[in-house]
Amino acid sequence: MKKIIIKSKKLKELINITPKLKDLLEKFPAEDGMLHLYLRHSTAALTTAYLEGDLDVIGAFEVIIPASSLAKAHTYHLGYLPAHVVASMFGPYLAIPVVKNKLMLGEFLSVALIELNGPRKREVLVDYR
Repeated sequence: MKKIIIKSKKLKELINITPKLKDLLEKFPAEDGMLHLYLRHSTAALTTAYLEGDLDVIGAFEVIIPASSLAKAHTYHLGYLPAHVVASMFGPYLAIPVVKNKLMLGEFLSVALIELNGPRKREVLVDYR
């Protein structure tokens, strides 16, 4: 099992981790199978998305769970509840097909880490089967 470290720079951001995954496949080639990703954090998530322009995936989920809905929460734990809920909606796990050492993503698709409580250092475990 391998791991990649992602350092977020903002409180909330979408980070394209596709280049890091491609670098990993160059160092450890794979034929046909699945690349499994697991994020070891509860206030961030993994997804695939079109990452060009001003697409606001995080903002779309804030409409469903506005941070202001917990504005009166004064405890440390409750203050992070929206980040936990949004992260659980996306999830910490992805499986991406690999054929002849190439990620089988759609033409405009990227793999993204969704940071909801940064800036932080995030660890993604990567396994190939």
